[in-house]
Amino acid sequence: MKKIKLFFFLILISILQVTAAKHSSGSIRVLVITGGHDYQKEQFNQMLASLGENITYQIAELPGAYDMFLAQNRDKYDVLVFYHMWQEITDDQAKAFSECIREGKPLVALHHSICAYDNWPEYYNIIGGKYFHKPTVVTGNEYAACSYIHDVHFRVKITDKAHPVTAGLSDFEIFDETYKGYYVESGVTPLLSTDDQSSNPVIGWAKKYGKAKVVTLQSGHDVPTFENPNFRKLLKQSIEWVYNSGKKK
Repeated sequence: MKKIKLFFFLILISILQVTAAKHSSGSIRVLVITGGHDYQKEQFNQMLASLGENITYQIAELPGAYDMFLAQNRDKYDVLVFYHMWQEITDDQAKAFSECIREGKPLVALHHSICAYDNWPEYYNIIGGKYFHKPTVVTGNEYAACSYIHDVHFRVKITDKAHPVTAGLSDFEIFDETYKGYYVESGVTPLLSTDDQSSNPVIGWAKKYGKAKVVTLQSGHDVPTFENPNFRKLLKQSIEWVYNSGKKK
């Protein structure tokens, strides 16, 4: 009798191990890159934790996070989320950074990450846009220094209701920081827009950089946005879309 019980116990353990392995392999491992800008870490992490059991995350802060772009470390995560405003980068770091994404590592860029790398034009190509701290020429057009305003109530309009990133969402209100005058690459797929005069019209878009899918969301400054259920849904669906699109052959 004891042998029978032991037999069934071992079978149960095997089933649980297989189930756990399947759950682990089905999760999306997100690497969040921070640095160069303060933020409310506790509430930001709460937002990340709310995205569902299929999304796990770890945070790496620049400049140490540059190591995560190296080829030997790219299998440690599935999706990059940028929430940094870093400026300094060497040629070797820039090469590993751009190659990581170009070769297929999907990316979601949030808020002040649009303001990073004033002196690295390839970054504009990666995320599809750029907030300028000083007058800058891009593709032959001169852009003045951009502006921002804190604590603005404005309406987010769903520009592309058929896109997986915006699926199930309707226009919604948000309380956030707005940016005005930033560059948006021609050819991106606009996802979100606003009529607020303190902001650029296009505030969310999708694109491709090399083999990788990229989504950029201009919002994401502070706690009211972290707690906004519509923004959380946008972030979750952005992560899932860039990840799942990258798996399609």
